[in-house]
Amino acid sequence: MPVNLTEVDGVAIKPKHKATCHCGAVQIELDLPQGLVDVRRCDCSMCRRRGAIAASVTLDGIKIVKGSEHMKQYQFNTHTAKHYFCGNCGIYTHHQRRSNPNQFGFNVACLEGINPLKIEGIPTYDGVNHPADQ
Repeated sequence: MPVNLTEVDGVAIKPKHKATCHCGAVQIELDLPQGLVDVRRCDCSMCRRRGAIAASVTLDGIKIVKGSEHMKQYQFNTHTAKHYFCGNCGIYTHHQRRSNPNQFGFNVACLEGINPLKIEGIPTYDGVNHPADQ
């Protein structure tokens, strides 16, 4: 069952919430009028290694405010998903999903003021046996 959140540990998710990489070179604005939607982990080879908690946003719900020149993209396997990270500090910020290319997944840990370690009950999606690989 998907997890949706309007606050984390007493901190409200803003309708327009700022997200940054670790060094601050990349700054993103996310449209989150319903809070964090479909909060999850994934066990595919990429997600398992980065260990991030992701939430969903529409393609038009993300805006790179600063640092697009620092962004790097990585693709593998089917080359459907596009994973983005800061070329300076290496922090994963977001990815265009393979499971739904009309959405971005974004790194909840990049949200200003939000500690993802305070989120309980996050489901893990089966990315190892992805339907697109069948």
